[in-house]
Amino acid sequence: MSGIGARRLGRSAVRVSELSYGGAGIGNLYSPVTDEDAAVALNSAWDAGMRYFDTAPHYGLGLSERRIGAALRGRPRDAYTVSTKVGRILEPVTGPVSGDDLADGGFAVPADHRRRWDFSADGVRRSIESSLERLGIDRVDIVYLHDPDDHGEEAFREGYPALERLRSEGVVGAIGAGMNQAEMLTRFVRDTDVDAVLCAGRYTLLDHQALTELLPAASERGASIVIGGVFNSGLLADPKDGARFNYTEAPDELLDRARSLQGLAARHGTTLRAAALAFPFGHPAVASVLVGIHAPGQVADAAEQFATEVPGDFWKEARAEGLLPPEAPVPGESAPGEVAGP
Repeated sequence: MSGIGARRLGRSAVRVSELSYGGAGIGNLYSPVTDEDAAVALNSAWDAGMRYFDTAPHYGLGLSERRIGAALRGRPRDAYTVSTKVGRILEPVTGPVSGDDLADGGFAVPADHRRRWDFSADGVRRSIESSLERLGIDRVDIVYLHDPDDHGEEAFREGYPALERLRSEGVVGAIGAGMNQAEMLTRFVRDTDVDAVLCAGRYTLLDHQALTELLPAASERGASIVIGGVFNSGLLADPKDGARFNYTEAPDELLDRARSLQGLAARHGTTLRAAALAFPFGHPAVASVLVGIHAPGQVADAAEQFATEVPGDFWKEARAEGLLPPEAPVPGESAPGEVAGP
């Protein structure tokens, strides 16, 4: 995989590349991306060694799924892994379509569909069938319950059992949940038999919420964690004035911490972005880091930063300066009991 390794998800047979492609950007998140640029970005990701592609119906009202499916068409089906999500049903808008989806969903696409929350068993099956059609493949490797924050009881009562049945039928290879929080994901890991959960923005150089309960629970239960939002909306990519942290302008305290980490990285001959990509792998439950990519040039940068060495002295000094908590495991210090190894 051109220097990008692969790990197994929990106890499943599904494998994911350690550096993976997050598909929200090519769903025209916040701004348009041409079909040509999306295709180049996806093909560049393949050439760089990425073999895990994450998407969702929510991303561009299906546009991300269609673009990923088109890019993978003709590739050996066993050579890549695709995850999509359930919980939002896309329903066509009847009559003339006016405006875009930016105000409602954040995607620069025509508002020709509306989203309807649905974590019922029937909704899960319908969503997967529609995703398979948009992707143009005969199976999905991983399915996550998508953002069930306000629909937890339905997701646990109906959505999760439906996924478990689909896994037993061989329709999907691995199942889990994907959220921007750690608390409910911990419940999924402890109370169900998920293979993995996708935790966005809650286990990074600046945010260690997942370390308290989620990551230990995953290790105990033999589940894997996929980390999204590793740059916390951009602050850990470029801590400039006005940088965003988890979708809003970063507070001064976090901006100062990010800049301190950036300076420390430079003193050790590495970069803040390389450290941000490497940090999650200090914990043995982490299987992959998703990077949102929408422009071709971002692929080369992500692959380069992923391959950049982060010296052990960087982690030691970060702890000594209080920039990382002493209990946070760092690369090279993984505890025994690894669940997501090669």
